[in-house]
Amino acid sequence: MITVLAVGERERAGELDRLAARNPSLELLHATGLEEALDRLARNRRIDAVLLLVDASAAREIEATLLEEDPAGPPIFVAEAGQSARELLETIARRLRASE
Repeated sequence: MITVLAVGERERAGELDRLAARNPSLELLHATGLEEALDRLARNRRIDAVLLLVDASAAREIEATLLEEDPAGPPIFVAEAGQSARELLETIARRLRASE
């Protein structure tokens, strides 16, 4: 089971939600912004990765704050323009497996 925290507007995660619903080995949690992401991470130690679904400026700010708050926290991934939800999830899963 891989648990991913998607940070950004819920509407941007629609395709991710559909893929997660069809994949029993993937759990997708949501946070709309930095404060909610920090709260989720503090309350849920089983989060394996953080996926930022925000613009580049917000992604830099969120990533810097998350790393400052918990340098040993889960790896952070930033969605790139044109990258499909399937590609994002495959990249995350591949990198998590490589780090085991």
